[in-house]
Amino acid sequence: MVGATGGIGSAFVALLARDAGVGRVLALSRRPTFDQQAHVVAATVDITDEASIAAAAEQARSMGELRLVIVATGLLHGQGISPEKNWGALTGDALARVFAVNSIGPALVAKHFLPLLPRRGRSVFATLSARVGSIEDNRLGGWYAYRASKAALNMLLRTFAIELARRAPEALCIGLHPGTVDTGLSKPFQGNVAPNTLRQPEDMAARLLEVIRRLRPEDSGGVFAWDGARLPA
Repeated sequence: MVGATGGIGSAFVALLARDAGVGRVLALSRRPTFDQQAHVVAATVDITDEASIAAAAEQARSMGELRLVIVATGLLHGQGISPEKNWGALTGDALARVFAVNSIGPALVAKHFLPLLPRRGRSVFATLSARVGSIEDNRLGGWYAYRASKAALNMLLRTFAIELARRAPEALCIGLHPGTVDTGLSKPFQGNVAPNTLRQPEDMAARLLEVIRRLRPEDSGGVFAWDGARLPA
């Protein structure tokens, strides 16, 4: 679990820790702050540092067979960054930072963790993506860096899925769209969200795990919403 102390990430960890079918959970984040939990091993990772990712992958390898990897990191605002309303707001520094977290980081996690998935049997590599990363679905414009970084992530996932299928035919590499969840990432934008569509992290993590359970190898490379619907490219 990469991004294990975020809103959705911590909810994933809690659910997986209670799952009798899960042996151990490696909870990776920049600043591990977990209370001791049965079956949970907390460790440090920085997805903008490949050496850190490689070390985390080696720790995962040492813990035994790996069947599920979830990357729940993301950057929309903060660190001097906010979603652009028009092209005049674009800056190279903001684009580079958003791509580093939303596209390059998960790609490097895939580079080091996909080889750990077993060649036989079902396994899943999943990252949180977003509907706004759909090129076909973009009718509002704006949010340039976030949209483009998620579109790039979706293409990376599709490309990883093609290579993964040659090595491990039953494995999946997918993106997950959680919708608007009551976390720090969505906080500044919740005023525009209908109350009945704002989900809690625990509820959304449970829904996304159910989506993962239902997907089949032929779904690999796709991006799926919390209700199981496949999103347009």
